[in-house]
Amino acid sequence: MAEWIADKKEIDFILYEMFDAETLLQHDKFKDFSKKMFDMVISEARKLAIKEILPTLADSDQNGARFENGQVKAPESFHRARKAVIEAEFTSPTEDPAWGGQGLPYLISIAMMEYVIGANYALSSYVNMGHGTGKMIEIFGTDRLKALFVENLYTAHWSGTMLLTEPEAGSDVGALTTSAKKNPDGTYSITGNKIFITGGDHDLAENIIHPVLARVEGAPSGSKGISIFIVPKIWVNDDKSLGKNNDVQCTGIEEKMGMHGSATCSMSLGSKGNCRGFLLGQENQGLAIMFHMMNEARLNVGFQGSSAASMAYLYALDYAKQRIQGKALHDMKNPEAKSVPIIQHPDVRRMLTWMKAHVDGMRSLVFYVSNLFDTQGLFPDTPEGEQAGKLIELLTPIVKAYCAQRGFEVCVQAVQVHGGYGYISEFPVEQLVRDVKIASIYEGTDGIQAMDLLARKLGMDGGKVFTGLLEIIGKTIKSAQDNTTLAPLADELEKTVNALCLTAMVIGGTARSKKYATAFAHAYPFLDVIGDVCLGWMHLWRAKAAADALGNNTKGKSRLFYEGIIHTARFYIQTVLPVTLGKMNSVQALCDASLTIDQTAF
Repeated sequence: MAEWIADKKEIDFILYEMFDAETLLQHDKFKDFSKKMFDMVISEARKLAIKEILPTLADSDQNGARFENGQVKAPESFHRARKAVIEAEFTSPTEDPAWGGQGLPYLISIAMMEYVIGANYALSSYVNMGHGTGKMIEIFGTDRLKALFVENLYTAHWSGTMLLTEPEAGSDVGALTTSAKKNPDGTYSITGNKIFITGGDHDLAENIIHPVLARVEGAPSGSKGISIFIVPKIWVNDDKSLGKNNDVQCTGIEEKMGMHGSATCSMSLGSKGNCRGFLLGQENQGLAIMFHMMNEARLNVGFQGSSAASMAYLYALDYAKQRIQGKALHDMKNPEAKSVPIIQHPDVRRMLTWMKAHVDGMRSLVFYVSNLFDTQGLFPDTPEGEQAGKLIELLTPIVKAYCAQRGFEVCVQAVQVHGGYGYISEFPVEQLVRDVKIASIYEGTDGIQAMDLLARKLGMDGGKVFTGLLEIIGKTIKSAQDNTTLAPLADELEKTVNALCLTAMVIGGTARSKKYATAFAHAYPFLDVIGDVCLGWMHLWRAKAAADALGNNTKGKSRLFYEGIIHTARFYIQTVLPVTLGKMNSVQALCDASLTIDQTAF
C-alpha cells in the first residue's frame, strides 16, 4: 500500500542520484545527520502514512466535517491520525529543534511529507497550516509574540489559518472591509467577516491562531492600507495560559465538491465587540508580510497536485496490471486466445506513460525547488544563495498553477484507465479527482498565478532571473548532448527552450505595450508552456542520471528501472514537447479575439 502514495525507488532516485542529497551532510548545519538517518525518517513517514493516515482518506470523504450547534466537528478518524503525526514530530521538520522542529534539510523534508501529506491532504491542513502562521511570527513578530505562539504552532499543539478572503472582495484583497482599532494596551479591536477559511474552526486543537488582514482606522484605501494581525480563537495570556474566548466565531461551513474532511469556514470577528489581536510588523505592511506565508502555501498547493497525481497513477497502474479484459492486439482474430491484463493494450500504455511522465516530472520539479531552499539557507548573502532565492520566486507561480492543473489532469486520466469503475466511489480515483480540483482555485487561481508570473516574475532583475533559469537548463542540455543515446533528446529540448526564449520576448514586450491586455489574455498559456519546458528539463536531467547508472553495469530490476526513466523521458520529449511548440506558436500569435468579442456575443 505504500506504493499507492509514492514509489520508494523513485524517491531515492531523485534524492540521491538527481540531487545528491548526501552532499548536504558536508555542511555544519546538518553535520549531526547521516544518510541512514535521512532514510529512517522517510521510512517512518511511509509507515505512519500507511498505518494512520491513508485509512482516513475514504472515511473523511464519506464522513466529512460537520457544523453542529455553532461548532465545527472534524471527521472522527482525524483525531487519532493527527495525534500520531504530532507525536512523530512531522509538523515542522525543517525548523530549529529549539522551536519544536527537527532541523532537517528541505529536500529530505519534502520526501517525508510526500507520504504524510499525500496520504490525505485534507488531514494535513489541520496539521501543517500552523507552520506558515508560526513562520510569519518568527520573522516579523516581537519577542513577546514569538514566545507566545511560535513553538505551539510549529508543533501543531495549536492550529493556524489564513483569514484573507471576504465576501465582496474575493481575490481583490485590497477591497477588504475588516477594520482594526488600536486599544490603549497596544492590542487592536478587530471587526469583520471572512469566507473560504480552511480549518477556520474545528475540534482537533485546543486553540486556533488566525492571521487576519484588516485595515486600521484612517489607513489608506486599497492594498497600501492593509495590516495583518494575530488573532487567537482563545486569548493567550502572557504566561502562555489560555484565557477567554476571543469573539471569533464560525458561522457555517461550505458543502464542497471534494475535500469533505477539510472544513471551509465562514468567520465572524468581533460581532460582540470583543475580538482582539496583536499587530504583526508595522501598520500598512500586511500584504508584504502575508506573502511570506502565501508563497509557502502556494508551493504546498502545487505539491498537493503532484501528490494526488502520484496516488492516482499508482492506483491506475495497479488496476491495469490486474484487470483482465480483451485480447492482445496480435491475437484479435484468434478465437482461442485468452484475455489479457489491460496494461498490454497500446492505448492504456499510452495513458499510463503520459501519467508517469507528468508525475515523475512534477515530483522532480517540486524537489528541485525544495533543494533551492536548502541552497538559500546554506549560502546566505552569497550570489549562489541569492540566485536560489530568486529562482524560488520565479518558479513559485509555475509550481502552484502547473502542478495543480496537471495533477488534476493525471487524476482524470486515472479514471479513464479504470473505465466505468473509475467513475464510482468504490475506487479511490473518483475521490482524488474531486479533492485535487481545488488546488487550481485556492491560494490564488491559476489565472492569478499567471498574471503574477507575467507582471512581476518574468521581468525580475531586468529579465536576468528568467534567462538565468534558461542558462541552467542549457547546462543540463550540454551535459546530455555528450551522451550518444541522449543527444537527440537534448537537441529536441534545446529547440524548445529556444522557442520559449522567443515566446517570452514576444509576450513580455507586448505586456509593456498598449496591447498589454492581449498579453495578459495569454498569460496562463505562457505559464503552461514554461511548466512543460521545466518538466522536459527534469526528464533530461533524470535520463542523464539514469544513463550514468547504466554505464556502471547495473543489472536486473535496477537496470529495468533506469531504462524506464530513459523511456519516460523519450516519451515526454518526443510526444509532449512537440505539442508545447504548437502552444508557443499560439501565444506568439497573440490573438485578441477573446478581448474584441462583445460580451453580448458570449
